Amino acid sequence: MTADRYPTSQPAVVTCGLPYANGSLHLGHLLTTLSGDALSRALEALGQQTAFVCGSDMHGTPIAVNAHENGETPEAFAHRYHEEFAETFPQFDIEFDNYGHTHDETNVETTREFVEAWIDNDHVYEKEIKVAWDPEAGQPLPDRYVEGTCPYCGEHARGDECDEGCQRHLEPGEIEDPTSTLTGNPAEYRTRSHEFLRLADFQEYLEAFIDRLEGTENAKNQPRQWIEGDLQDLCITRDMDWGIDYPGEGEEDLVLYVWVDAPIEYVSATKQYTERVGADTYDWEDVWCDDGEIVHVIGQDIIQHHAVFWPAMLRGAGYNEPRGIMASGFVNLKGKAFSTSRNRAIWADEYLDTGFSPDFLRYYFITAGNFQSDINFTWKDLQQTTNEELVGNIGNFIYRSLLFAHRNYDGTPLADEPASDEVRGRIETAIDDFTAAINDYSLVEAARAVYELSGFGNQYIQSNEPWNLIDDDPEAGAVVIRDCVQLAKAVGVLLAPFAPEGAERVWDQLGEPGSVHDVGVDAAFEAPPAEFDAPDEIFTKIEDDDIEPLRTELEAMVEDGDDSDNEAEDGSAKDDAAEIDDTARDRIDFETFQDLEMRVGEIEVAEPVEGADDLVRLEIDIGVETRQIVAGIKQFYNVDELSGTRVVVLANLEPAELFGVESNGMVLAAGEEADLLTTVGDAPIGSLIR
Repeated sequence: MTADRYPTSQPAVVTCGLPYANGSLHLGHLLTTLSGDALSRALEALGQQTAFVCGSDMHGTPIAVNAHENGETPEAFAHRYHEEFAETFPQFDIEFDNYGHTHDETNVETTREFVEAWIDNDHVYEKEIKVAWDPEAGQPLPDRYVEGTCPYCGEHARGDECDEGCQRHLEPGEIEDPTSTLTGNPAEYRTRSHEFLRLADFQEYLEAFIDRLEGTENAKNQPRQWIEGDLQDLCITRDMDWGIDYPGEGEEDLVLYVWVDAPIEYVSATKQYTERVGADTYDWEDVWCDDGEIVHVIGQDIIQHHAVFWPAMLRGAGYNEPRGIMASGFVNLKGKAFSTSRNRAIWADEYLDTGFSPDFLRYYFITAGNFQSDINFTWKDLQQTTNEELVGNIGNFIYRSLLFAHRNYDGTPLADEPASDEVRGRIETAIDDFTAAINDYSLVEAARAVYELSGFGNQYIQSNEPWNLIDDDPEAGAVVIRDCVQLAKAVGVLLAPFAPEGAERVWDQLGEPGSVHDVGVDAAFEAPPAEFDAPDEIFTKIEDDDIEPLRTELEAMVEDGDDSDNEAEDGSAKDDAAEIDDTARDRIDFETFQDLEMRVGEIEVAEPVEGADDLVRLEIDIGVETRQIVAGIKQFYNVDELSGTRVVVLANLEPAELFGVESNGMVLAAGEEADLLTTVGDAPIGSLIR
């Protein structure tokens, strides 16, 4: 890994979290793969040598459980979904350089090499632990064969993760009130020997690693709570038949934990790419064993695995470390997570059946937030984003520019002459903004640079009115249209990572040779062809009639799902949740929540309010300005020590007057003792809370 800005002289690899081969893909699964594809395309456009790789996760208890219920072998079951994934991704213009799976020969071999290296370097030890056991079935219950209560937050959890609560990884034997998913009966704990990766060996390394890690703020800050405490060693074996056999001596009946071989597939998939294209074209060792740039695009639920376990695994085997991790939020329906068990999901094939371009979904996902935030998917929002931005702004500018040029000049007028200084300067600014955004791992800002360049084009053509100039001042009219075609080409070049089909359509309509996906951002400055055919519209508007049946179906599906929300995945009542609901305040919808502006602030001044027993006047820097806020915290804090404290501020609250002092916001605190809320990491002052 280097510290240089992209593009660097070292090759890069972009990976996505491996989809489990235990069911069809829904839109939630596509968020990270679409984003990873966009990042890979953007890096290549900047001139960065990049491979985009991934694979299907074929192992683990979810697959074993579902295969058993389906009457298939785990291998046959998983392979069927692997093939489905491999067919589905290209239909969304997700173009992996290599898409493998964890059960292929390359990954089995590479995984064994990793584990043997840990053993040789004395990072692995054996320990007796408690393992959940189903007495009726007469077998152990690893991972998702057992469910119960998270010992850390008290939420319902699976055997290896608290998926409904704190998102924490759980080791075997930790889950409380264990219940077998095979029989539904209470499980018991029995003693069994297992192998552990000693994460304490990597504590000092991980503390330094997380300081130099790039990517999204959640991926950099969330792991600190695990790294800075006592690291819990990772159990790397399971009592199962399905998986990669543990390569150490005396444990022939154990297989490796799925989170051992799954990330190693990133390495294996890159190896396979090199085998196909040759080391002269792309050498996997330059990336994984030297100083290449490794970037992972994942969901926020697997940050711990990628920012704590995975760097330790790489370090222990002598491999390079990740440079960046981008962790996305979730895709929700009406503020509730996709749930396959409740059929609350929009499936990938359902989207394809609509006939909507994959560009619409790609652009919508990428521009819907700051990537770390959850996306509350609605068909109406997809329609609005498509029609206003892709059709109304980008597509409209390109079409009207090319159409006017073709009708009056059969192509680009003055093609042998450069565009005006104003237009070239504006294109240069867009490229600079695009480059800076990719270096900040912000796809939304990179896409925004394209949108704003198109917006400039619309303003440029509107203010210069070439339809009048062509009669009154033909030479000036030709200059304007020459500029507009250049801008249209530039927009197409920069649009390619986010809307590949639309960008390719722009390229073809200009009559450019080859593919827009084979050129770099500098192509935006190259003169467009002097002649091109009459253009077609780049994007097609989504009509109300197109989405009305989809919207109605989605509403009905969410309502049906709501009816079962008081039921656990196994059908049992969630008594605790019901009790909470009985005492909770009225719920607000997600849109209302989005209206709340909460920011990280830092107290600069703190002083008691004269005449008030518990009020303190605070001056708080919230990034955009310094606010005066009155807070009832005097009896809980030493006022003189509050200066420099980071707090969370509700910034868009209506002003109020307390004891004659105006308060412009609210400091958030918890409990009767007003425990001030802050962030785990060093979130920048002014950061929005979502």
